[in-house]
Amino acid sequence: MKYDHVDPRPLPVVALVGRPNVGKSTLFNRLVGGHNAIVEDEPGVTRDRRYGDADWDGKAFRVVDTGGLDLAAAGRGGMAEHIARQAMRAVEEAELVLFVLDAHEGLTAGDRDAAGVLRKTGKRVLWVANKVDGARHEALAGELYGLGADEVIGVSATHGRNIGELLDAILVRLPDAPPYLDEDAAERPIRVALVGRPNAGKSSLLNRLAGEERVIVDATAGTTRDPVDMQVEYGGRRFTLIDTAGIRRRARVEAPMEKIAVAMAEKAVGRSEVTVLLIDGAGGVGEQDARIAGMCDEEGRALVIGLNKRDLLAGPDEKKLREEIERKLQFVPWATVVALSAQTGKGVPELMKAVVAAHHAFRKRVGTGELNRFFEGLVERHPPSLHKGHPVKLYYITQASAGPPTFVLQVNSPDGLHFSYRRYIANQLRKEFGFDGTPVRLIARARKSKGR
Repeated sequence: MKYDHVDPRPLPVVALVGRPNVGKSTLFNRLVGGHNAIVEDEPGVTRDRRYGDADWDGKAFRVVDTGGLDLAAAGRGGMAEHIARQAMRAVEEAELVLFVLDAHEGLTAGDRDAAGVLRKTGKRVLWVANKVDGARHEALAGELYGLGADEVIGVSATHGRNIGELLDAILVRLPDAPPYLDEDAAERPIRVALVGRPNAGKSSLLNRLAGEERVIVDATAGTTRDPVDMQVEYGGRRFTLIDTAGIRRRARVEAPMEKIAVAMAEKAVGRSEVTVLLIDGAGGVGEQDARIAGMCDEEGRALVIGLNKRDLLAGPDEKKLREEIERKLQFVPWATVVALSAQTGKGVPELMKAVVAAHHAFRKRVGTGELNRFFEGLVERHPPSLHKGHPVKLYYITQASAGPPTFVLQVNSPDGLHFSYRRYIANQLRKEFGFDGTPVRLIARARKSKGR
């Protein structure tokens, strides 16, 4: 296995283990974010180990994802035993093990068996209850204390809930994690996923960027089935392009191979740093386009929307289409929109410039001093509203990580910070520091008492 960026310092390893289908791979994507990852899996099944680097609060560590730790597979031979063996190898090399459980399913005999095996290894274990999607689900994690855990952290890998708290807990258990350095980020290829509805022109765009026909272009929707990772150089920058099958509404996908293509396309977004959502200019913005844009927002990926087939659009039609995007994709107002024609090449240079700019914003970091000078003025001009009759005090802000830019606010009442004020802060950060094209994450934390 080869990494684009190999840090000469040893990084502590954090292994994700648990039964099949508890959400380990989704959690892996959350922790690794836009960082380089070695992906060696098949649709729906993580066969071998996957590695990726994570950074949080200026510290770095390596995450390894594994297949389901099914101890009952031992001795049976075949793929199930191979997956279990790979999981145990990941545990052996790890300094910390995240044992991931499904809060909705509760404890199973398999969970108890796996927990017993982990205890015998002597490794530090952090217990994670996944699929805790809101406060009403917190009680579901209570049963997991039956494993003898001293602490269970409830998260939602799908929605990003409590991921910041989990990362804090990881660093507490990895006190010697080295500082995160990303000095050669400008030298690495930018990973770009090309997504969109069937026949939006993704393969035509890939061929245009490659300068030759590398993938079949056919008017039949869904011609591309397998994702194609391709290294290209364009405008002096290197890109890893991930072409995908058209993502269709699941209810309309019947053939098994098409179902696999949908799953692989969704994974492509998680593997990217920048996602290019191609929209057929002649067909307008569909419900599925909105779903894909929402997926990019949830995964925390920079987003560039390409209005393809502009050669078929008159001036007023393009204006209407842009207005339609503003209306139907209003939940991603930060996305950059570029009109192009993959067929003729017009607008493609502008599209790739937008991709590079979005990637720069996605990876951008702002110093704490500069950040707080801006933040103080922002709060003074527009303080938050009262919460239950009491003022909400904002003390300071730090950038915890990039890819996407994630900021931690120290406040007296995290629950009192209304979502509209969070959105206001995010918009002001984007405007002041140039975070266009990327989501901005805000995490509110209660200020720790002095002396703690």
